[in-house]
Amino acid sequence: MTQQQTKDTGGRDRQATPMPTDMNARELARWTWRQVTSMRTALVLLLLLALAAIPGSIVPQEDVDSIGASRWRDAHPKLTPVYEKLDLFSVYDSPWFSAIYILLMISLVGCIVPRTLVYWRALRSRPPAAPRNLARLPEHAAYTTTDDPGDVVTRAAAELKRRRYRVVVGEDSVSAEKGYLREAGNLVFHLSVLVVLVGFALGGMFGYKGGVIVVVGSGFSNDLTQYDDFVPGSLFKGEDLEPFSFTVKDFEVDWLTEGPRAGMARKFVSTLDYQESPDSETKTYDLRVNHPLTIGSTDIFLIGHGYAPVITVKDGKGDVTYSGPTIFLPTDQTFQSFGVVPARFAKPKQIGLEGEFYPTFALGDGLPRSSFGDLVNPLLSMLVYTGDLGTGDSVYVLDKTDATPVLKANGQPFRLDMRPGDEIDLPDGLGSVSFDGIERWNKIQISRTPGKLVALAGVVMALVGLLGSLFIRPRRVWVRTRRSESGETVVDIGALDRSNGGDPERGELELAGIMETMQKTGEDAT
Repeated sequence: MTQQQTKDTGGRDRQATPMPTDMNARELARWTWRQVTSMRTALVLLLLLALAAIPGSIVPQEDVDSIGASRWRDAHPKLTPVYEKLDLFSVYDSPWFSAIYILLMISLVGCIVPRTLVYWRALRSRPPAAPRNLARLPEHAAYTTTDDPGDVVTRAAAELKRRRYRVVVGEDSVSAEKGYLREAGNLVFHLSVLVVLVGFALGGMFGYKGGVIVVVGSGFSNDLTQYDDFVPGSLFKGEDLEPFSFTVKDFEVDWLTEGPRAGMARKFVSTLDYQESPDSETKTYDLRVNHPLTIGSTDIFLIGHGYAPVITVKDGKGDVTYSGPTIFLPTDQTFQSFGVVPARFAKPKQIGLEGEFYPTFALGDGLPRSSFGDLVNPLLSMLVYTGDLGTGDSVYVLDKTDATPVLKANGQPFRLDMRPGDEIDLPDGLGSVSFDGIERWNKIQISRTPGKLVALAGVVMALVGLLGSLFIRPRRVWVRTRRSESGETVVDIGALDRSNGGDPERGELELAGIMETMQKTGEDAT
């Protein structure tokens, strides 16, 4: 700050109002920290985080629904470059979302730590001294006695301690306060936020989450090459994977047949044979939704299921160029599913199939659909393409950029409508396609979250602290004694309920009880 000198009417110098100057680096850093750690900034960042998460729930995310993201790209070729530049297909991994999240965490920590210190000091504080005029308090009572003021003070302190007040005894007064656990509740609640953040941080750094689709009858080994998608923590190492393996031996599902949710799966169970290590014994586990299999620190969840039609493609020379169960992904609750078949080794031309699988085929409003999730009337309906099918970056998407559809003689697209056991020859000597059967698949999620118990402890702490801060009533009581002109002892008792939800009637009853006990104790002593 600088000061500007001016002349007064007598020609003498006087100091004018100080003029502001530019802040130095230390002052600028302090001002920035205060802005970032203010409660207003934390609320604004929380709102921004909620708004930033909206695109993640609207736009298909690459690491969650890769086929949905690919379909969106095909349907919106003009918007796709813009969305990719803004990372809208991977919102939660984008730099701008991470920046908002990190700023919010810094702001929360900056808000919480000072308030934690305030609550800690309040938890250890002593009751304040008694006011001079207790009659001004909302709750007040008085009586006179012939007892010595010192004896009254002693009895008052004993009674308040019996009622679990924290007591400070003065020369002619008693100060008491209870409800300190309310401050402890506030302290625990604020600390719990830090504990939850630490738990999430541990999971984000050292944990991982992966997914794999396994056809019933097939197996899985916990190796990075076996995963369909894998999201590691920032400090995760591949050698941290536990060496377990499992085989999906059987899968059972019950279907709802009545009511508005008819056709949906009610419950499903996957029977696993697993080994915790290559040399360990084989065990069996019934994997259910929300009942994961835990091996060491790794959890295995059953999160979905679907159908895998068994399809065989022969080329124009009669050679089998594709054969086996093909994963079809459900598109609605009736398990109407979408899938592709890329026969890239077919000759003279590559053959690609793309279409729908209907577990229970029906016509609704003239359009094909599935009316039930179980295999009541299965139908496979696919279009045929030939040409260059690309390199196959995704097994759920058919690259049709350099491919052309196969047409009928009338110019309409050639469509395969097949029942299990059907075989159809393709036109122009391209080959044949057979629908050999139907198998099921399970979607398995495998994850390790080392900080989940820490986060759970934080949530429990938050609940306990919140209950304490809501239901514990902080209350102060003062007792003051003085001699009257007649020589009697005048005892004034006042109380103050510091909670907005305090019950005045209950407070008055407590005050009356304190006064009555003190009087009775004095009479008994006499």
